[in-house]
Amino acid sequence: MSEEYRAENLHEDIEKEHEIAEKDSGKRRADDEKSDAKENIDVKELERNLDSDNQQESDEDEEFVAKPDYEKEIIGIIRSTISPRIIRKELDNYHENDIAEILPKLTTAERAKLYRILDTDMLSEILEYTEEEEASGYLKEMDLKKAAEILSELEPDTAVDILREIDKSKRLLLIDLLDESVRKDIALIASFDEDEIGSRMTTNCIIIRENLTIKQAMSELVAQASENDNISTLFVVDENGDYYGAIDLKELIIARQNTSLETLIVTSYPYVYGHEEIDDCIEKLKDYSEDSIPVLDNSNHLLGVITSQSVIEVIDDEMGEDYVRLAGLIAEEDLEEPIGESMRKRLPWLLVLLGLGMVVSSVVGLFEAVVSQLTLIMAFQSLILDMSGNVGTQSLAVTIRVLVDENLTTKQKISLVLKEIRVGFCNGFILGIASFVLVGLYIVVAKGKTFAFAYAVSGCIGGALLVAMVISSAVGTLIPLFFKKIDVDPAVASGPLITTVNDLVAVVTYYGLSWILLINTMGLVA
Repeated sequence: MSEEYRAENLHEDIEKEHEIAEKDSGKRRADDEKSDAKENIDVKELERNLDSDNQQESDEDEEFVAKPDYEKEIIGIIRSTISPRIIRKELDNYHENDIAEILPKLTTAERAKLYRILDTDMLSEILEYTEEEEASGYLKEMDLKKAAEILSELEPDTAVDILREIDKSKRLLLIDLLDESVRKDIALIASFDEDEIGSRMTTNCIIIRENLTIKQAMSELVAQASENDNISTLFVVDENGDYYGAIDLKELIIARQNTSLETLIVTSYPYVYGHEEIDDCIEKLKDYSEDSIPVLDNSNHLLGVITSQSVIEVIDDEMGEDYVRLAGLIAEEDLEEPIGESMRKRLPWLLVLLGLGMVVSSVVGLFEAVVSQLTLIMAFQSLILDMSGNVGTQSLAVTIRVLVDENLTTKQKISLVLKEIRVGFCNGFILGIASFVLVGLYIVVAKGKTFAFAYAVSGCIGGALLVAMVISSAVGTLIPLFFKKIDVDPAVASGPLITTVNDLVAVVTYYGLSWILLINTMGLVA
């Protein structure tokens, strides 16, 4: 049966469904009216059931059904002596991700057995759920022909990532065995830098011309669906291959044959350019809840699409990068990484922080006279420094989270700074009062000082804590805002940097107040 004939028959069936639906609409309206009374009763009954459920939940503990041990079951099937056909049939009942998770726990011989039993379609789906480095290792265990067949079935962006992990000699052999169309797709994805959104796209999509009839569009859909499974949205181009718009599959299916395809095309459908930085367009991708978003080149030609799965992976990767930067690193590490490489990633920040630490130590040196006259205050220096650093890190985390919104206005940024300062003041006031009472009591009991002396010192400590927490809250908010303003990733305002800067703030605040209030004003010496 030809594709055109199948598409025509499909639309004839849909036309008949329209006619039947129109005849039945009157009957449905009558049935709806009759059911109104019953619906009212059902609502009351639902309310009673909900109340009953709440009562039951409060009286009894909820029972959970234990998740089956898929790992044990899958490994048992693979290690069994049943025929290959039955093993394949049994494994069809499990999700590819579950099978992917047990691959590292199999021996090389057991994996080789699995490679021979499963077809390339299923193996490619399993490898989609593995890390690129692991997948490249599994492909090395297979013969070249089967490995090339599996690469051909993978999404082009996944294939590119895996090929980058394979040594050059074997990589060239694999590429030579790929179909011309697959090589072309892989070359396209590989042409983009890893930080560009085009490196995450796939060519797995349906593309049609804008001048087709409904019948012709259906024929194109049927023809391309055998090679592309992302069919929920069809993308439309003009005669030059320029992006024109998108059509929802449902709209095409229910459209009548005499409907113009132009009326179904959404020309305002979102899109991105392949050479855009991932950081620059990630918000656009998150804002639209579409299954796939088209990717264009700089000439507006449609290259491929970013799927929702790729969007999730991109967001996850970006969050991972922000996390390691907040830890003062310049890139992610793993368990297998050499010590020298880990040192290279950590050392730059540590050198910067060493310099800042020396500044903090130099400032402490300026207050030697204060420490020599009132040595007791040295015992509480860490209290001020720790709380100042903690507050700054909290404000930094909140600010980084808020700055995810690219549309943040100046007014909102000012509001954020003021809010963090207010929070710092309120928390500082409460903790300052607590430290005033507790530290004063400690000095009286443990150090044997008078109440006047003890609470003079604890009052200075409480005041310094309040001031340091307010300033640290402002610093933890203003530094990432400043970096964002000068187009530097605000995540580089890492936790160690904020902590070191706030140490400087805390030292100056604490010893400055001690010098002014305790020594110069009250004349305390101990």
